[in-house]
Amino acid sequence: MNIFADIREAVLTALSDLTAEGTLPAGLDTANVAVEPPRDPLHGDMATNAAMVLAKPAQMKPRDIAEALAGKLAADPRIESAEVAGPGFLNLRLAPAIWADVTRAALRAGTDFGRATLGQGIKVNVEYVSANPTGPMHVGHTRGAVFGDALASLLDFAGYDVTREYYINDGGAQVDVLARSAYERYREAHGLEPEISEGLYPGDYLIPVGAALKEKYGDSLLNKPEADWLADVRDFATEAMMEMIRGDLALLGVKMDVFYSEKSLYGTGQIEAALKRLEDLGLIYEGVLEPPKGKLPEDWEEREQTLFKSTQFGDDVDRPVKKSDGAWTYFAPDIAYHWTKVERGFDMLIDVFGADHGGYVKRMKAAVAALSEGRVPLDIKLIQLVKLFKNGEPFKMSKRAGTFVTLRDVVEQAGADVTRFHMLTRKNDAPLDFDFDKVLEQSKDNPVFYVQYAHARVCSVMRKAAEAGWDMSDARLAGADLSGNTHPAELELVRKIAEWPRHVEIAARANEPHRIAFFLYDLASDLHALWNRGNEEPALRFFQEGDEAASSAKIALARASAVVISAGLAILGVTPAEEMR
Repeated sequence: MNIFADIREAVLTALSDLTAEGTLPAGLDTANVAVEPPRDPLHGDMATNAAMVLAKPAQMKPRDIAEALAGKLAADPRIESAEVAGPGFLNLRLAPAIWADVTRAALRAGTDFGRATLGQGIKVNVEYVSANPTGPMHVGHTRGAVFGDALASLLDFAGYDVTREYYINDGGAQVDVLARSAYERYREAHGLEPEISEGLYPGDYLIPVGAALKEKYGDSLLNKPEADWLADVRDFATEAMMEMIRGDLALLGVKMDVFYSEKSLYGTGQIEAALKRLEDLGLIYEGVLEPPKGKLPEDWEEREQTLFKSTQFGDDVDRPVKKSDGAWTYFAPDIAYHWTKVERGFDMLIDVFGADHGGYVKRMKAAVAALSEGRVPLDIKLIQLVKLFKNGEPFKMSKRAGTFVTLRDVVEQAGADVTRFHMLTRKNDAPLDFDFDKVLEQSKDNPVFYVQYAHARVCSVMRKAAEAGWDMSDARLAGADLSGNTHPAELELVRKIAEWPRHVEIAARANEPHRIAFFLYDLASDLHALWNRGNEEPALRFFQEGDEAASSAKIALARASAVVISAGLAILGVTPAEEMR
């Protein structure tokens, strides 16, 4: 049940009737007609901008349209009143029975309440994390992993056919550096002094890899030229790193559907095929790029390269796909990789990148637009940095120095649920502070605790009712007489429950899972407010001592709140708390 969508449909029907009667001209575009909560709850339960949106194309005064629309909506039994406000906004109050219906709908649907059909029939690929397989995942990867995973769950909840994908960057020079670094640890495993020269990865995480190499190869690789061992050690070390990464992701509750290897694109003709497609579209040419704007680098020299006409799709400059020496640029395999996504039948692509990939956005969007001839949209979400704090002091991170804070460090100290929720308390493109003391604090200022506490409070009421021997199953509660839930604090809570399906659609359309965390905090606030009112007014308490019928009505509302909280937390990948310790 999406009451906002239902009432919007009623508004559109009323507008159609007014058109048929000649009150409104034919052919009006109603796509921007919205029904949403009013800014001031005192104005009503809902408001529509229909008159304001249609006034100019209809060449009518907004108030005239609003008054005609109000007359039509007054006949709808779900609408108690329709009042014109200001220049032409229409405020709606719903019949009290509607709120009881919302509570029942949530109880009957359970955690499926709010599921949408927005993405029905649409296949979407969400690529996230995609960390270089050169070491453990750090805290920056953690935020990207949580965001991508929550976004995938949100889209699934909204009806999309979602594939979670990790692109293994195992085709570039960094995996050769990994191999050389692992080889030094292999030498160390044989009692030799490792030569961790500038540019190699010095982290201790490669010590077990060196020991494993020794176990597999014995001393057969010692004192051999690099050409003899590089390929084998590279494959061995890359797989060892991916095994570590999979373990880190599992610790966070992240499970991928597909791990796609960049290396699989090389030597298979896939890069050539993708670029041939662009060439056939007239988008590949041989040319010379202009020097970078600003100060001219001392080593700059004009070189003819193979270029992609990305400027035709909104990029700032055309981009090289092949160097003057004939080697592929980093961009070429990425083009081919995205072409495989198009060929695999995805209707929509989403990439989750770190903030340092901002310069890559336009060229990648250009490539996908060209390859799919505009059919497949690509949305790229940039993840801003995370600043870690503990005991009032910032944590420093340096991957090259081998002293960085890992995903595992964060999860082991804060827990997966706390980590995931807190990583979604800011929009993805805003910086985020992660203070280990504050995220574990039990206060209203900690959204993780506040939402979990709301769910735990409902669970405590359910346990108390069970101890009294009452049947408080969802089916039983859905059949209770809910007509007495009319106090303003109760209505405020059920109105918030009613907004859940609408918020799911809004968040899914924008690819913004942080909206779910924000909504859950607001819902928890309304539940806590009603709970606290019950301390002052016993008639509002969820558990009415000795009165099963009265308790059923109150507990139905509490339980409906818990159902929505549980559904929202599931999208975020967080387990609801049944009690707080």
